[in-house]
Amino acid sequence: MNRPSVEQEIKAYLARSGIRHSDHTDSYTKPDFTLWLQADRPFFLEVKEKRQPYNLANWPTNRAPEAELFILDDLTVRKCLGYAPRAGVLVRDHLPARYFFFSIIDLALMPRQRVNRPIRRNAPDLKGKWLVNLGNARRATTLDAVLAHIRAYVEALPHLLADHHACYGDYVDETISSGGIERRAGHWDDDIRNTR
Repeated sequence: MNRPSVEQEIKAYLARSGIRHSDHTDSYTKPDFTLWLQADRPFFLEVKEKRQPYNLANWPTNRAPEAELFILDDLTVRKCLGYAPRAGVLVRDHLPARYFFFSIIDLALMPRQRVNRPIRRNAPDLKGKWLVNLGNARRATTLDAVLAHIRAYVEALPHLLADHHACYGDYVDETISSGGIERRAGHWDDDIRNTR
């Protein structure tokens, strides 16, 4: 398959669509793209791609069948955390052609398996990897649909950060149970009296 890299595809898409942006694909410290989707409030996007199927014999028991598995760098997530909550990761999967968007909130909360992969350049070292289930991302078949997911996430941020009280997310491989005693109005009164 002779397809441009995901970085080249995003650059061409942003130029065509007229979305104001900055390109940082040559940086090791900044997310790949800064997008201005709301006036002067930026959104930071890292882009990754799955070029071929993974050999599951090389990885521990994972959280997803191979078709739904993506192996993400721990460093990529940490880079996005520096720009939270207005950050996320776009994954382009070549087989089949599809896109997945993970907000930084999803990355922080969803189930994953972390492993250290041995590497050797000049000396032995380790590279942190996350085995994630693409079923926990927002799916899209076009970049227009990806941008719609990003815009919806940005618009929902005030609610997600301040008003959503239950555990956030409906993630594959996770069951949320109940715990504690029921909180009643008097408990909040006690909290306020004892902490202020």
